[in-house]
Amino acid sequence: MTILPYRQSERRRKREALDQTRIVRAALALLDEAGLDDLTMRRLADRLNVKAASLYRHVRNKDELLVLLGDEISSEIPLVRPSGSWENQLKEMARNVRKGLLAHRDAARLLAITPPFGPRRLRHIESVLRTLRASGLNDRDAASAAYHCNNFVTEFAADEARFASMAMSTGGNRRKMFDEARRHFKSLPVEEYPTIVALADYLTKDDPDALFEFGLDMCIRGLQSLSKRRA
Repeated sequence: MTILPYRQSERRRKREALDQTRIVRAALALLDEAGLDDLTMRRLADRLNVKAASLYRHVRNKDELLVLLGDEISSEIPLVRPSGSWENQLKEMARNVRKGLLAHRDAARLLAITPPFGPRRLRHIESVLRTLRASGLNDRDAASAAYHCNNFVTEFAADEARFASMAMSTGGNRRKMFDEARRHFKSLPVEEYPTIVALADYLTKDDPDALFEFGLDMCIRGLQSLSKRRA
């Protein structure tokens, strides 16, 4: 006699506990499970065991949900203290962001398609801009450099996620995927594509950490050169 009323009360309590924080955390779990393309308000409502209309009391629409997710993902990425050389600060920032984006499925894509809103995401932007100004760049160049630095890290992480997805489609064998690409490049007509054939081994080397560090070093050297010219 007392079991049914208790269950009704528990369901009511859970519905009342629904808030934006709970919605965003459930959405992040769904993102990891299903991916960005299959993250829908209906699936999110099902995961929370509520009606879709209940979500809209806390989140206006899916666009706002994605912005909130971007801020949530940013909250997991450590901020870098403003100490030491600006070069080392930027490198640490880039490594932290890459690691944070790889921690969640399609996180790089999500940040690429959402506006940079949310206090925790904005703190990272503030940190990057402050560090670039400290390098000696003028305000215009600092803003432009931040845009390109962000694109480098975000797109690199997105590429890593795409390669991982492609490898999964071939049975999870990354080595097989790169070996096939290497054989294809080396089989091209050498008289038409001499450079591709010659660099085939390097073009298909599966070492994302080394490749990231090379790109990061290239960015830093470019900023150093620009800073000296502006000085």
